[in-house]
Amino acid sequence: MLIGTIVQGKGAHVVTVPPDATVTDLLSLLAEHNIGAVVVSADGQTIAGIVSERDVVRHLHMRGGAVLGEPVSSIMTVEVRTCGPDENVDDLRKTMTVHRFRHVPVVQDGRLIGIVSIGDVVKSAIEELETERAHLVGYLHG
Repeated sequence: MLIGTIVQGKGAHVVTVPPDATVTDLLSLLAEHNIGAVVVSADGQTIAGIVSERDVVRHLHMRGGAVLGEPVSSIMTVEVRTCGPDENVDDLRKTMTVHRFRHVPVVQDGRLIGIVSIGDVVKSAIEELETERAHLVGYLHG
């Protein structure tokens, strides 16, 4: 299965936050959309970074409550791994597992077109296994 198939299924809308938004603004977005990470982007198409719940927790621990009033750019991850819609889901799953990150923006022609979470990747693997099982059962009873 390709990453583009996942993006098609969940939709291309990606929640983004501008780099100058406060960490409190970020927390509101995470809660409002029930998500664990947000792409940091000034224009909604280019990627300046990514910020997750983990980033907030780590910086709260290190710097205290004052971090809530700071800009998202002060806690975001700048080196963002991305993938393209034509990449293989199994390869991305392995990469996400080895490097221990849970969200990967999907980029095509330099523009943000989606985001894939580890949950999306696991769900696609389960769907593939269920389809394969159904084919095998059909073959055996066929």
